[in-house]
Parts: sequence; C-alpha cells; structure tokens
Amino acid sequence: MAAEGTTAAAATAGEGGKALHELYPANAYMELTLSAESGGEKVSGIFHCTDEISNTVVLRSSLVYTTLSSQIRFVGAATIAESKVIRKAGEEGGEAAAEGEAGPTAAEIEEMSRPLPPPPTKKALEEREKRALKTAMEHMKHINDSATPLGQATFDKLLKACNSVEWVDGTAIVVLGEVRVDEPYGPEDCVLIRPGKTERERNLAMDSLNRVKKIIAHKG
Repeated sequence: MAAEGTTAAAATAGEGGKALHELYPANAYMELTLSAESGGEKVSGIFHCTDEISNTVVLRSSLVYTTLSSQIRFVGAATIAESKVIRKAGEEGGEAAAEGEAGPTAAEIEEMSRPLPPPPTKKALEEREKRALKTAMEHMKHINDSATPLGQATFDKLLKACNSVEWVDGTAIVVLGEVRVDEPYGPEDCVLIRPGKTERERNLAMDSLNRVKKIIAHKG
C-alpha cells in the first residue's frame, strides 16, 4: 500500500475519474517513479502542462553542472508507476519539508515556474531565414574559385582585419578601396590605387598601405 501522499499513477488519462491535469496539477513540484519496464527512474520537477490526447505530461526540472537553468521533459503517463507531490503550487513548504527531505529550494521553484518563451511566429521564422540566406550569400561573395589556396587565405586574413575587402580582375584583392594586392600576395605585391592629392590624403593612403603589408607579412 502506498504511503500517505504517494499514489499509484493512472496509466491512462481519466482513470479513476480523474483527468491528467487533475493527477498532475500545473506548477506543482512532484516526484515520479517510472515503471520497471521504463527503467524505474525517479524524475522530479515542476509540472508544466499535460496532453490528454497523447496521454503525456510535461515537466520542467533543474539542471546541475551546466549553464542551462532547466530542461523540459515529456513523460508518457502510462510509464508512471507512482507519483508524489513534494510541493503544491503556491505552497511554501510541502511534504518534503514536513518529512525532513531536502526538496527543491525556493530559488529553484521560482526559476522553474517562470513561463517559457513563446514559440516563434511564422513571420519571425521567415525573417530569420532571410537573414541566414543573406549572410550565406555575403559569405559566398568572398570565395574565389579562381584564386590559389594562398590567395584565398590572404583574402580571409585581410577580411578579418579590415572588413572591406573584395576580389577584382579575377585574382587581385582590393582592401578598403585603396590598396591592391596581386599574386603571389606578398607585402611587395601591395600597391596604392589612389595615392591621394593632398598631403593628408597621401599620409592616410600610406598608413593603409603599411597596415595591409603588415597584415600580409604577419605569420598566423
């Protein structure tokens, strides 16, 4: 015979005249013992919701040794051998406190009782897909099938450092619209496209040229 506060769970929804949401009330902290056929595992957590059609209960339990605060678990009601209410929704104590068991902390209860974020809408998914496709297309522009492995590696290095880099004339690289790098992509292969008309413009152009040369010369 089960101890007080511990009941043999209904194998199917509605058994004993009770629906799943009555057997497993929302926001109650319960401990489940699965059947021997299901491994006899003990599962505990906040009950999130139930589904009468699939005869499934959904609970939210805390996690340890991870950056995630909780996990969602689906349990078939037919696999539950026993259930025990540790703390009812809104209670400060519960059976665990009464029996001297550790049970969940107030912080754990509060964390797991927070509502889950709503599922993304169709519009949000479409916008996410558009952004992903745009990012993929931008990335494809940076890949040059005509370039040598060294040329592609040089392009990727310059792109990471300078952001504004493009392929021109097949295998030549233009950085910041000011410096051109031709094969075999050494520092000596860097030339200014526009040297500048004023002294200030010439100084800025030379700074850009020297920066590109240093990036290319850097091993790593």
